[in-house]
Amino acid sequence: MSSFIDVHDPERQRLPFRESLLAMLGIAFVTMLVALDQTIVGTAMPRIVAELKGFDLYAWVATSYMLASVITIPIFGRLGDLYGRKPFLLAAIVLFTLASVLCGFANSMLFLVIARGVQGIGGGILLGTVFAAVADLFPDPKLRLRWLVLVTSTFGVANVIGPTLGGMLTQMRGWRLVFFVNVPIGIVSLMFVLLFLPNLHHLKGRGRIQLDWLGACVVAVTLGALQLLIEVLPKEGLSRTTIVLALVTLVFGSTLYFWEKRMGYPVVPVDVLFDRKLAALFAISVLGGFALFSMAFYIPLLFQGGYGMSPHDSGMLITPLLLGTTVGSMLNNRIVTRIPRANVLMYAGFALCVAGCLALASLDGHEPHAVWMACMGASGLGLGLVATNLTICSQQIVARDQLGAVTALLQSLRIFGGMLGTAITGALLGHLYAQNVHRPLDSYQATQWLKSFASPDLLIDRAEQSALIERLVAAGQSGDAMMHSARMALVASIHVGLVVAAMAAFVGLCLAWFVPAVRVVYGDAKQQGA
Repeated sequence: MSSFIDVHDPERQRLPFRESLLAMLGIAFVTMLVALDQTIVGTAMPRIVAELKGFDLYAWVATSYMLASVITIPIFGRLGDLYGRKPFLLAAIVLFTLASVLCGFANSMLFLVIARGVQGIGGGILLGTVFAAVADLFPDPKLRLRWLVLVTSTFGVANVIGPTLGGMLTQMRGWRLVFFVNVPIGIVSLMFVLLFLPNLHHLKGRGRIQLDWLGACVVAVTLGALQLLIEVLPKEGLSRTTIVLALVTLVFGSTLYFWEKRMGYPVVPVDVLFDRKLAALFAISVLGGFALFSMAFYIPLLFQGGYGMSPHDSGMLITPLLLGTTVGSMLNNRIVTRIPRANVLMYAGFALCVAGCLALASLDGHEPHAVWMACMGASGLGLGLVATNLTICSQQIVARDQLGAVTALLQSLRIFGGMLGTAITGALLGHLYAQNVHRPLDSYQATQWLKSFASPDLLIDRAEQSALIERLVAAGQSGDAMMHSARMALVASIHVGLVVAAMAAFVGLCLAWFVPAVRVVYGDAKQQGA
């Protein structure tokens, strides 16, 4: 061990063992900062919307973060190549931590959405640089994989503790602490990166890189208009607003396509995006993100608003979904070298996700917690198998000089799929809930109370529910029965969302047949049947 510590080959490992360990601890803390935030907020969201109101912006709390991340990941990945990762990591940690404080002090949903967008800029910079920093520290691929265990383990820990911690903090101390918990982690991350991470210039001396700032702006307008269109269309149908949004999406999307083909370092590498060998993988990445994020963001609302569970119980029940993705990734790496085709694991993953989503949609809330956790775990396990094999298959199909671009694009498309999933599920949920809650009120001849039941945030706030029931009883209405009907309206709406997630996973299963056959052999990898 002493020789390994004192003597090292800079071509394989840039720093001695002790310095490498301290630098990697800094990277692990940065990973924890981002990963914990992604898993802890979903459980608190029902309580947040109950206090701040504005259910129409429920999906935007997630999608504003993801939209900002999708844009900043490729831009700052390139800047890190040119100027080194360290300055951007330091700036991103400070930005992310300050934005977390702003989220914690939010007094309206609009303020929270804006603060989450700023937080997404910091998160995108971190994701765009942190994994590349590991590659800078360890040029040797085999050595890099060993050290990456530290990073993947951090993701696993965040997936395990995030949902439960979010529910516990929300229930005991209020939802604002869910954002403030990022502050101590951010400070520790900042100190480790500042003191121990070297600033390595990957492209030093290779000339000037033209960054695609215009492309980033066009991406932002295109995706923002698309999300608004998704939300407005179910409410207004074909109207002036929806036509304008559709035209903006189409025009800017077309502009993006032709502009990006001219760029040397585009935000969206369209030539790679439309590669016939990779098209199925890219579509699968979008569908996997769609299923995962729509489940992770709306199932807590099902538990807390539909079934009246506490935030703590909700966090415990959703933990297997996120833990399953980590277990699926680890299990995949043990199995993939022992089977003739890696693609088989993708089929199994999507099949598990479909089964899990449909099983969740069939439950009525009276089942033992173990049943819920089993369904959540099956869905997460399946999506973990899919996500890992996307990377494995893509890296065996593409040329070595395209590995970085394809891997980054897969991650960006996964986030884009998550953005679509939360937006579409949110729009569908709002539209169906309004319809479903109107019918029972009509049967009670109490449609004049529709405004009081108009937003699902009522179903999380116990004090507001009690006050409304008292007013209903005083007016001669069946308050408890009407409240129960509203809960069932929310449950039915989210069940439809789960079926949509299952449909996305099923389409992914079908598309997996179009991925070129890949076999992975330990110590070597080769493509077969392309």
